[in-house]
Amino acid sequence: MLLKDKKFYRMFLILCLPIVLQNVISLSVNLTDNLMLGSYAESALSGVTAVNQIQFIYQNLLIGIGDGLVILASQYWGKKDTETIRKVASIAMRTALVLMLALFVIVSLFPEQAVGLFTNDAEIIAEGVKYLNIVRFTYPFFCVTTILLAVLRSTEVVKIAFYLSLSTLCINFCINWCLIYGRFGLPRLGVQGAAIGTLVARIVECIIILCYVAKKERNLGLKLRDFLHVDRSIMRDYYRVSLPILFISAMWGVNTAMQTAILGHLTSSAIAANSMASNLYLIVKTVAVGAASTTNVFIGKAIGEGDMKVVKQYAKTFQVMFLIMGICCGLILYALTEPVLALYSFSDESRELARTFLHILCIVMVGMCYQMPVNSGIIKGGGATKYAMILDLVSIWCIVIPLSFFMAFYVKASPVVVVWCLNLDQIFKAVPAFIMVNYGHWAKKLTR
Repeated sequence: MLLKDKKFYRMFLILCLPIVLQNVISLSVNLTDNLMLGSYAESALSGVTAVNQIQFIYQNLLIGIGDGLVILASQYWGKKDTETIRKVASIAMRTALVLMLALFVIVSLFPEQAVGLFTNDAEIIAEGVKYLNIVRFTYPFFCVTTILLAVLRSTEVVKIAFYLSLSTLCINFCINWCLIYGRFGLPRLGVQGAAIGTLVARIVECIIILCYVAKKERNLGLKLRDFLHVDRSIMRDYYRVSLPILFISAMWGVNTAMQTAILGHLTSSAIAANSMASNLYLIVKTVAVGAASTTNVFIGKAIGEGDMKVVKQYAKTFQVMFLIMGICCGLILYALTEPVLALYSFSDESRELARTFLHILCIVMVGMCYQMPVNSGIIKGGGATKYAMILDLVSIWCIVIPLSFFMAFYVKASPVVVVWCLNLDQIFKAVPAFIMVNYGHWAKKLTR
């Protein structure tokens, strides 16, 4: 039976909308780089696209660490146990900082090899290395910001994320406008100008979130000393929940990077077309990402409060919402195709490929907007993180990647066929998602 309580829908929108807007604006930082560099040079755009695959893997791992925090902390939030939430936050922050340091060292020592994983074009690698040498310094600031936002989200504080992302977009756009093209007497730096814009924006957003937590945050009263101690029993709980999520996030990031690598070894037109299409797709996809993040909090809080009847009602209501959302997002993506294409200085081949890729993604969007929030929001938010890990392992590494490699390198299929193969899992994963959420046992109490 679906919920008819208007307060439920109002609260969902209040929590979801800022998350969606934050994700849209955050992705728009990359889109800004792509749009400006697309007009500057296609090799510069392709180089930044390759480096952004490294950023995407890193971002996915940080999101995985943050999701584990939200799933566990939101149940404690349902119990109003703020002391334990602070302990969970400390463990998540330490985990994220270790990850950040490892990645920073790797890309600093092996920049050419890192970019070369995604393309074999020497000119694109050279442009990518210029960008990476600067943008790697964003990693520590982005790490701290992401984990602190996850802590706040677990206690239903989300608006600050939107304002942070808005400031990032404005700063990045202004600096890009000046430094990519060399306006107002400033040097014409191309990809290096784009990297400087991103770095400054990340530093500013990190400073803002630190000031907010220190001066304005009231639910938890977070202090620096809270991050200096570790509760070993809570640490075991956190890693039991988080390690499957972290593994999923890593595999998903690697999967996306491998998709880019597969297309990147076909033609330069396919790289540029995929860059444009995937960025627009990701922006529209933020609706599903925001819905999944919000659902995590709703489900976790309800389980923490011990109301399993409400948990089941939430699950049925969310499924209908997600399906309607998918149809709407597919139509929005279709409507945006031509206006956004007009902004790019593409060759005719790249333009036609990008248009076809986007039409494929319009269909993919419907399945993705149902299965992803169900698997990542309801099921994973309920504590069944191992199920989500197994589903992704089977779908990505046993079906999608082998099939795509076979079609790209043995059959020598066109980029269009390869893009279909790379995105099929977003449709067929809807079936196990429906079965598990309606007939499986996924709601688990994780708190002590």
